[in-house]
Amino acid sequence: MSDYLVIVESPAKAKTIERYLGKKYKVKASMGHVRDLPKSQTGVDTENDFKPKYITIRGKGDILKELKSAAKKAKKVYLAADPDREGEAIAWHLAYSLNIDEDSQCRVVFNEITKDAIKESFKHPRSINKDLVAAQQARRILDRLVGYNISPLLWKKVKKGLSAGRVQSVAVKMIIDREKEIENFQPEEYWSIEANFMKEEETFEGSFYGVDNKKQQLKTENDVKEIQSKLKGKTFTIDKVNKRERKRNPAAPFTTSSLQQEAARKLNFRAKKTMMVAQQLYEGIDLGKKAGGITGLITYMRTDSTRISDTAKGEAKGYIEENHGKDYVGQWKKTKNKEGAQDAHEAIRPTSVMRDPKSLKTILSRDQLRLYKLIWERFLASQMAPAVMDTMTVHLLNNGVEFRASGSKVKFKGFMKVYVEGNDDNKKEENKFLPDLAEGMTVKAQDIIPNQHFTQPPPRYTEARLVRAMEEQGIGRPSTYAPTLDTIQRRGYVGIDNKRFIPTELGQIVTELLQEFFPEIIDVDFTVKMEGDLDSIEDGEANWVAILDSFYKGFHKRLEVAEEEMEKIEIKDEPAGIDCENCGHEMVYKMGRYGKFLACSNFPECRNTKPILKEIGVKCPKCKEGNVVERKSKKKRTFYGCDRFPDCDFVSWDKPISRPCPKCESLLVEKRSKKETQIQCTNCDYKESTQG
Repeated sequence: MSDYLVIVESPAKAKTIERYLGKKYKVKASMGHVRDLPKSQTGVDTENDFKPKYITIRGKGDILKELKSAAKKAKKVYLAADPDREGEAIAWHLAYSLNIDEDSQCRVVFNEITKDAIKESFKHPRSINKDLVAAQQARRILDRLVGYNISPLLWKKVKKGLSAGRVQSVAVKMIIDREKEIENFQPEEYWSIEANFMKEEETFEGSFYGVDNKKQQLKTENDVKEIQSKLKGKTFTIDKVNKRERKRNPAAPFTTSSLQQEAARKLNFRAKKTMMVAQQLYEGIDLGKKAGGITGLITYMRTDSTRISDTAKGEAKGYIEENHGKDYVGQWKKTKNKEGAQDAHEAIRPTSVMRDPKSLKTILSRDQLRLYKLIWERFLASQMAPAVMDTMTVHLLNNGVEFRASGSKVKFKGFMKVYVEGNDDNKKEENKFLPDLAEGMTVKAQDIIPNQHFTQPPPRYTEARLVRAMEEQGIGRPSTYAPTLDTIQRRGYVGIDNKRFIPTELGQIVTELLQEFFPEIIDVDFTVKMEGDLDSIEDGEANWVAILDSFYKGFHKRLEVAEEEMEKIEIKDEPAGIDCENCGHEMVYKMGRYGKFLACSNFPECRNTKPILKEIGVKCPKCKEGNVVERKSKKKRTFYGCDRFPDCDFVSWDKPISRPCPKCESLLVEKRSKKETQIQCTNCDYKESTQG
């Protein structure tokens, strides 16, 4: 019999914590929430202060029974769910189910799962924070009222299986608004003039700036010709050389949002995958007995704070000094969090910077190692000295026409020795050197080249861009980004094209209906205000019932109007241009859980369905009869197979190409990487490289 029972959410977390606490403690997992609102009904009494009807979640009966039995045998029960609103609510529901006094010192929280942090947290247990619980409960009820009232209406008026949600609907509208911007965009012509200058044996590039010390835009070809007519020969005089030293500061440690964005840029991770792998690193990895057994490798991964503990800063300073030298140690200033940040716990960082990625290479999976390395490098860089750049701008004159050339080189790498933040356009930063130039020198332009350009529309949202936009506008919170992006794709409201979101016809129809009958649901300002209200509840500054009441009064009236006035919309199936091989009726495109598919228009009499196959112009190398087609796995990964499946089971993750191997006549495939695309034979050692 154990003296103390500790309850956490997951078995992995339980296993890690139990090791640190010793024999007197038994740690069990609740597997997340044990109580929730019922799935079969709204479960909220809107006539009685929005009283929720909580029930034991289906499948959790045996777990709860086991926890009750263990709680009866223990002297004391500690509830150690995650340190956020959701974790506080899990603890509150457990306290109710296990008959634990919520005002007793039963709640334990920690930001990292390490021996010292766990032991310290159990020295300072507290009561359940009812304001945190109220904030979570308000969000849950609010989302239930929206979802369970609007969704059935959409089922009735549009199509079964649809849903509407407070945050997801705003995200879809943002994607649709961006698509409209792109469609309505009117490109504008503009020109540039580039020159290649030579000083002795060295060349450098410059661009037209203006005339007579005034910056000038080139809008038409005539503007370019006018500038060209002013030039007298190709000799330019260096009028001015500006040299200066510029410091570049490191990026702050990761928040949930910045981690999701950077993992998308550098690792090609979806937001959902980033959070899943981060959860594994947080809950604990078995490092082996010599390295301390099961250990949490990163701090809590749902945070909007860039704050770092003094202990972590001190450890980083020692590591930087020892491995890179004193000059690389940063002079820390307090990092400023974004407006509206809750700052409940630290930024995402390694639990020990001494545990470098190389030491974990044989222990972590590939994805775990890549994400850990990203977190480790970002944190270490954030504590390092700024990089120092020598910059140089040169003004070149020819009869009053001014060109400018600029360059920079790294004088001191600082944090850049470890890590440089990515960007959404995947542009690599390069040193751009200029030769040693001085005022009064003359240089010759080898080429003066005019270039026509057109302004480009704003880019479609990638996951990283959408997360950043949601964070900047105050939509959602760290825990909501990944599930929101996942939901809008599963519902078929948006699709993915070249890793960018595009709205579907269904998404546009639903958004237009919401815009007409429930404008507040997809209004960014309203959603931001609601997030602020939830924060006020958490801070104990607002009453959750009053917040819900102020929302529901108007919402309920709109719901009644929509029931009466919303017209039924029929989404016609798009003809596929082929006939059903079973009954001869026309096949049509339909939208399913995993995207579009082909179905017989004679449904339900004929239930024939087929995946949409994209031919790549290659005969099947196995059966010689079928054609190789592009397919999608359930995880949306592209692969290639024979269109005669299941009669032919040819399959390949690499794209086959039409010509045979020149060496052995076998199948050639494309092997893609970030750097290049390589063509390889599947039978012999023949290889050839093409541009990536």
